[in-house]
Amino acid sequence: MVEIALSWLPEADTTLGLPAYATQGAAGADLRANFGPDLREAGLELAPGARALVPTGLRMAIPAGYEVQLRPRSGLALKHGITLPNSPGTIDSDYRGPLGVIVMNAGQEAFQINHGDRIAQMIVAPVVMASFAVVEDLEDTARGAGGFGSTGRG
Repeated sequence: MVEIALSWLPEADTTLGLPAYATQGAAGADLRANFGPDLREAGLELAPGARALVPTGLRMAIPAGYEVQLRPRSGLALKHGITLPNSPGTIDSDYRGPLGVIVMNAGQEAFQINHGDRIAQMIVAPVVMASFAVVEDLEDTARGAGGFGSTGRG
C-alpha cells in the first residue's frame, strides 16, 4: 500500500472527509466537491457543453515513482453526461498545489454540482520512466503501420 500525504486548504470544509474507497474492491477513491464558503450553499450549475474547475479542498504529496490519475465516475457519465475532458488527468509526484478536477457536462441538460458531491475518482498508479533513442529503422510487426480501424471493425 502506498501512502499519499494530504493537507487541507485553509478554506476547505474538513467535515467532508478525505478521499475514500466506496467498496473493498474499488480501484478508485472518490473525490468530493469542496467549495469555499462563497459557493457552499449554491454549489455550481454546469450548463450543457460547459466545463469548470471544481475544488476538492486538498493538496497532496505523491511519492516519487507514482502518479495520481483522475477519472470520471461511471454513474455520472452514464446518467448525466458528466465527464473529465482530460481523462485520465495526471497529477505528478512533484506537484504540491491545490487539487482541482476539470469537470465537463457532455449531457443535454444543466447539471448541479453541490458541496460534498462525489465528482471523480482518483487512482494511484506506478510510473515507469523511459529513455528515448533515435534509431535508423524500427523492427517490423504483423500490423505494421496499420492505424485507425486497421485491425477490424471501427
